[in-house]
Amino acid sequence: MVTKINAFTRSYNKGISRILISNVYVSETYNTLNRPKNLIIKNYTAIWDTGATNSVVTKKVVMECKLWPSGMTKVSHAGGESITNTYFVNIYLPNKVEACGVRVTEGILIGNVNVLIGMDIISKGDFAVTNKNKITAFSFRIPSIQCIDFANYLYEEKSIKPIKEIGRNDPCPCGSGKKFKYCCLKKNNKNLKK
Repeated sequence: MVTKINAFTRSYNKGISRILISNVYVSETYNTLNRPKNLIIKNYTAIWDTGATNSVVTKKVVMECKLWPSGMTKVSHAGGESITNTYFVNIYLPNKVEACGVRVTEGILIGNVNVLIGMDIISKGDFAVTNKNKITAFSFRIPSIQCIDFANYLYEEKSIKPIKEIGRNDPCPCGSGKKFKYCCLKKNNKNLKK
């Protein structure tokens, strides 16, 4: 059986970013073979945090997606410790990257951020952050398919291969089956204009 690899890259055109943010969709979790007819799926801004063990949703997400608590747990955060509700959700990341059946906790997030993506999701795949030319980009793919070892590249020149330029009419490297110009090139250009 061939495992489908899904990935996305988010670039920030305003220089180096101190936070990593993407849009995500959230719904209650469900059996993928039996999707509920009245499933509520909502779009939210998410912050990616490698310092967080688990993912978090705000009260707004709980209310809008009509989530039911699955239990309670003690959480540690900047304000100390507290007991909070837990929920099972599906989180749909950009470019059809999905994290299904994720146990999240309810918490308070600042700004217009309503979802925190923690290591429970990040550790399911490969995650990289770069700042080439003072432009921050982060990339994520599921499942993990290789070790990204930047230190190894410093010592083994043979491992550094020139990157082949992707033509506008070439198949998109994300695996969508679309031409590059109709898929990730279009998405990246859209992100850069923001």
